[in-house]
Amino acid sequence: MHVFTSTEGHDATAHEQVVFCQDQQTGLKAIIGIYSTALGPALGGTRFYPYASEADALRDVLDLSRGMAYKNALAGLDHGGGKAVIWGDPERVKTEPLLRAYGRFVQSLGGRYYTACDVGTYVADMDVVARETRYVTGRSREHGGAGDSSILTAWGVFQGMRAAAEHTWGSPTLAGRRVGVAGLGKVGKVLVGHLLDDGAKVVATDVNEAAVEFVRRTHPQVDIVDDSTALITSDIDVYAPCALGGALDDDTVPILRAKVVTGAANNQLAHPGVEKLLADRGVLYAPDYVVNAGGVIQVADEIEGFNFERAKLRASRVYETTRDILRLADADGVPPAVAADHLAERRMAEVGRLRSIHLS
Repeated sequence: MHVFTSTEGHDATAHEQVVFCQDQQTGLKAIIGIYSTALGPALGGTRFYPYASEADALRDVLDLSRGMAYKNALAGLDHGGGKAVIWGDPERVKTEPLLRAYGRFVQSLGGRYYTACDVGTYVADMDVVARETRYVTGRSREHGGAGDSSILTAWGVFQGMRAAAEHTWGSPTLAGRRVGVAGLGKVGKVLVGHLLDDGAKVVATDVNEAAVEFVRRTHPQVDIVDDSTALITSDIDVYAPCALGGALDDDTVPILRAKVVTGAANNQLAHPGVEKLLADRGVLYAPDYVVNAGGVIQVADEIEGFNFERAKLRASRVYETTRDILRLADADGVPPAVAADHLAERRMAEVGRLRSIHLS
């Protein structure tokens, strides 16, 4: 095994640590990004994805780990921001030896980074990783964990959407609203159930036919469209990106018909400035790292010794946090994403400052 730290050729100067991990025998190629430990050990999932290049993998882990720092700060957690990516197709190269090799790299960081599930990794994978490191969460109930974190992720997104609906239409409900869900994976399919229970009408899409078929069977009242373009140009009140990031860009924002954007995907804005494009069109964007914090709240609770009701109560507070950020944005005359960033940065600075107080 070999570990080296590098940021050459990339803008990673704001990150505390970026670690490239490689194990030739198992085929492991991974990158762990630690953005900040100002609030405590970095916490964030492991994404297993067939990136086109190492540069793409690095770009993703830098963006995701930074987002986790802000997400954890606004969720009130005593955790900094980190993320890991494993470069490869999980359907072809994921094996027990590879996951255990990855676990040893996590262990080598000595607790600076706690990992969990993300795109391409599951509870069963975290159980394997945990055979080599104590710094893992998102484990199965059989091994003392909380199980699938997508349950509370979807619950938190629903709470954020309720707050956005209240801010836009005066009532914290999606009843009678048409919601477009892009991505019917672990989180999206659960979110659909919450929306239908609340009285919303749902239109959805996914590139994975199996995911589409699952929703067709379980929720036949959902309208399925062919792709994301058909979704965002349809007559919807709320757009919920629940797949990979970058869903909102210079091409999609001008044709978006929804008045509210609230979804589970990380890094929904393709580049800085998209939040202003949305605001200029009168579209309310509830920042992704605020509303999708339910999952990290769950895995953080697991570190304490998981209690589902306690974790769900904490995830329910996404409603209040989102509401407060939207009000602050209006008061300051800035987009909600800017208001959220300011609040997160303030907490990291103020709590991080306490590290300078000597404890005997």
